Amino acid sequence: MYVILTSKPGQFRTEAGDGLKPVETYDYLFCGRKRAQFVIAQIEGEPKVKIVDEAFPASVNLVPSKFLPRFDSLEKARRELQSLAGLGALDVSLERI
Repeated sequence: MYVILTSKPGQFRTEAGDGLKPVETYDYLFCGRKRAQFVIAQIEGEPKVKIVDEAFPASVNLVPSKFLPRFDSLEKARRELQSLAGLGALDVSLERI
């Protein structure tokens, strides 16, 4: 099973911990500027996802992974990411890093 983790620079970041193994990472670019980063991660069990709020004052939340949509295959997660990113609209792109 796979999940998509999202981070937005200057706002929040999502960290993969135990039970989450990053597989692919993408930068989301709007008009050539990085606006977000997506990580497709393989998930095992029911881990908690660490979300770090980067705004002042910084805070850390552990969110149960049961709230994340899951995908049966890496290909299905990639298709969902393309759908989320709105590829084909405006000046948007995903760059695999």
